[in-house]
Amino acid sequence: MGTRYLYKEVVPCLGMIAVECSNVVINILFKAASAKGLSFYIFIAYSYGLAAIACIPLTFFLIRKAGLPPLKFPLISRLCLLALTGYVGRLCAYKGLELGTPTLSSAISNLSPAFTFILAVFFRFLPSFFS
Repeated sequence: MGTRYLYKEVVPCLGMIAVECSNVVINILFKAASAKGLSFYIFIAYSYGLAAIACIPLTFFLIRKAGLPPLKFPLISRLCLLALTGYVGRLCAYKGLELGTPTLSSAISNLSPAFTFILAVFFRFLPSFFS
């Protein structure tokens, strides 16, 4: 019972806290780097490179029992599309921060869960009790 509660309630909460903390750290690092004149294109490339270096070894430690799918073209193309989507999203956010105010950028980033919910309703990804 205790392990089930841990995996069902505590781990997702800790994951959300970790994601928010990492977003705060990335924003602080971006502010410091842009104050010194670093281009946000380069900053995004560096942050994605460091994230890949940090996450790729985790797959070998966390997924041992389940076999990894073979690296074929459809999987690689989906991974590249996913990376491109994240890159373009960060690029738009940092360009908007450059052209707008930090308050506007913060407000838009706080609205992203609402946009996700609206898309989930539109594409019918929610459980049947919302229908």
